[in-house]
Amino acid sequence: MSVPYNKLYPDHFTAEDYINEETYKYTRAPVESAMTIIPDAFTNKTFYGIEQDKIFGNSWVNIGLTAQLQNPGDVIVADVAGQSIIVTRNKQGELRAFYNVCRHRGVKLLNNDCTAVRSNRIRCPYHSWAYDLDGKCLGTPLFEGSDIPPDQQGVFNMKGVAKFAKEDYPLFSVHADSWGFLIFVNLGENPMPLLDYLGDLPQRFANYKLEEWVIAREKEFIFEANYKLVAENFMEYYHLPWVHPELIQVSRMEDHYRWQGPGMYTGMTTWPISQGEDGGWLGLPPMSSLSDINRESARFIFIFPNVAISVMPNHTFVMLTKPDGPARTIEQTWILCHPESLEADGSDTELDQLTDFWTLVNEQDIDIVQRVQAGLSMKAYRGGRMCYHFEEPIHRFHNMIIDKMVGMERVPQGDAKEQLPMFTSD
Repeated sequence: MSVPYNKLYPDHFTAEDYINEETYKYTRAPVESAMTIIPDAFTNKTFYGIEQDKIFGNSWVNIGLTAQLQNPGDVIVADVAGQSIIVTRNKQGELRAFYNVCRHRGVKLLNNDCTAVRSNRIRCPYHSWAYDLDGKCLGTPLFEGSDIPPDQQGVFNMKGVAKFAKEDYPLFSVHADSWGFLIFVNLGENPMPLLDYLGDLPQRFANYKLEEWVIAREKEFIFEANYKLVAENFMEYYHLPWVHPELIQVSRMEDHYRWQGPGMYTGMTTWPISQGEDGGWLGLPPMSSLSDINRESARFIFIFPNVAISVMPNHTFVMLTKPDGPARTIEQTWILCHPESLEADGSDTELDQLTDFWTLVNEQDIDIVQRVQAGLSMKAYRGGRMCYHFEEPIHRFHNMIIDKMVGMERVPQGDAKEQLPMFTSD
């Protein structure tokens, strides 16, 4: 290619450019000759706004864990594409999700830190309209079903008001579903089923019984960087020797493989997992239902657009990335275990060690990812060259972003081989 890379793109893009296929032609190239997606994708406020609508407003977005919604009336209040969403379980234990807004005067119903509602009712704090866990309007004081004492209702006489039917005013519903221990919502009107979106992941993890895993630890991290940089950092191991000297002891470079089939995800695996110097990586016992290879493998999956799961034989580390502007990400993390693994003596000590380990890895990542964010703002940098199969998962991720930005709905296909070595040219 005769034109220098930093001259391939114009100095400025418009909003229309961000939804134009032509803008991304160098990233659409095969990975061996592709460039990274345009730096504006990580720094520009206009791009961020369009992305919130086209990606987070039209994808299966992870908002938390099934363990957070164990009982009817438990709730998660999540921000998705700039919209506040309530997710709960009804009395039958089924997931339900709604926009967090009252049908009367548009009041935000629940605060962001709400984790449960009383009496299985979602009640508006302004005029006390009430809704059940299926979103049905139950009570509308001063219209009907009033809570005002009879001797005080005269002053609020509604005579002459057109007939009002509560059934015409349910909460605005949102699509919600789960897989394993993950809960997803989709703000689109007619989204593809979650299982189609996930592709072959449910089959690949069938023996892990992920729906049974429980939360053992949790911690929040703040990255002053775009959420996609946090995602990209997770889905490549190229940086491990220089950024993660501790991680490289248990997840060796030469033991990495691509591990991705059809589905809206990127995948890598380490096989076999090494014990490391302290021998504590596999301190908790693995699940009894796993095959021999799964008892020795680590699976690293990023589900588009915002959640990463590192699935080990005995625990999982979950990273939920929440965009908070073009250059800030709130990362909620959890360590989960199957109850089998927690039955072992000394499990609390092992979990403390795992927490320390994953905290160290995240703190190392925060530093380097924030340096990338700073570099992407330099006008001389207009995009970089992909590093062939080492960074193929990032190339796959970039193309999923582009698909959504230009209005293309498709699920990427996977590798022909179950485990594709990253140190060969196959």
